[in-house]
Amino acid sequence: MKIIVCGAGQVGTTLARHLSKEANDVVVIDQSAELIRRLDDSLDVRGIVGYASRPSVLELAGASGADMIIAATVSDEVNMMACMVAHTLFNVPVKIARVRDQEYSTEQWPNLFGKDGLPIDVLISPEQEVARAIMRRLHAPGAIEMIELADNAIRLVGVRLGEQCPVINTPLRQLAALFPDLNIQVVGVIRDGRPFVPSDQDQLFPRDEVYFVADTLHVPRAMAAVGQDVPESHRVIIVGGGNIGRRLARIIEEEDRDISAMIIERDQEQATEIAQRLARTTVLNGDAMDPDLLEEANARRADTVIAVTDHDETNILASLLAKRYGTKQAIALVTRPAYSALLQPLDIDVIINPRAITASTILQLIRRGRVRAVHSIGDNFGEVIEIEAMESSGIVGKPLSESKLPHGAIIGAIARDGKVIVPRADTVIRAGDRVVLFATGSVIKRVERIFAVSLEHF
Repeated sequence: MKIIVCGAGQVGTTLARHLSKEANDVVVIDQSAELIRRLDDSLDVRGIVGYASRPSVLELAGASGADMIIAATVSDEVNMMACMVAHTLFNVPVKIARVRDQEYSTEQWPNLFGKDGLPIDVLISPEQEVARAIMRRLHAPGAIEMIELADNAIRLVGVRLGEQCPVINTPLRQLAALFPDLNIQVVGVIRDGRPFVPSDQDQLFPRDEVYFVADTLHVPRAMAAVGQDVPESHRVIIVGGGNIGRRLARIIEEEDRDISAMIIERDQEQATEIAQRLARTTVLNGDAMDPDLLEEANARRADTVIAVTDHDETNILASLLAKRYGTKQAIALVTRPAYSALLQPLDIDVIINPRAITASTILQLIRRGRVRAVHSIGDNFGEVIEIEAMESSGIVGKPLSESKLPHGAIIGAIARDGKVIVPRADTVIRAGDRVVLFATGSVIKRVERIFAVSLEHF
């Protein structure tokens, strides 16, 4: 498949890395010669320096023969125009645009996109996706990752183990004996920054980041088993009233009356506007790093602080300070990859990476057909993939012990006829099963061949 990616920033680079590994013909356009040079040096892609919305640049990128364009530059207007030019002049079949400004996607202008409007097939709002991801964390306190799969019959959960975790220093093969009625499978571990797919001989240690797949009905018991039996959040403080903070507060107001939210916004004009637009959310104008303001916000009684300003440093420091004043859990938005490795020793419970969330959303849209869902895990660790097994799949009709799955791939769960099965060596996959597996980037193509899956698009 030939794919044009507009923008060589964090999202565009992540997409190019994933797509190029899968033998797609990827062309990346960016106006920065330095960013294009870095991509040319590190990835098997073709880079073009120029403005992605210009016809001559798209023509040079081979738009006339492209299957898809993904417009993910920093400018909403450039993204929309790139899709329009790709459609009008080059008849590109699939057009995906990242659009951040809420005004473009408001219900007030329902005909702006689509058949009679701008020719964009899918609109991606990073802020909305991030707000949704944070909302999932609020309903699963203690989790650093929470992904719904197989129509929410299965969930992938990520946790960071503490010193008192009941299953530390225990070989994974013993989990089934310790919890015989618990449908759970550990599929990935990050230890001291080193990710790996564990064997049944491996043990878990304090400070490990552990990713497991579980029957959704068993998630509360699974969280207790890994020492994360934490009550759900009911009082939250949101630091930053920008697009993400405002959208998160609106989701809380519309979907969960058990949660009361407060926003701390430094800009007085913006704080006033937020207070007028939201009904149940308390808004304080001030600096979240002001001890007096934290006292006024009653931080010691808050269950969770969520720092989502435009500045990583503010998010990190505001989270740490709120925890010091008594807030039970801290969630911080961090965009710079270099910071992620430094934060694990600090007292921040969840790091939200908008780049990974946006890239996962776009990848899920690209992979259609028998691939039902795709989500990136960790910083280029691998992907959780939900696949519908086909009759012709080489893995169907034989025990998993004979499946020849490559090292770096592990099946976490199977959804069949309304039931969730945690696979064992003698488990046999049937046609029509929804299979949730984890695969590191280097073996994804081999796994797809085993399942006879192609990366079909729209």
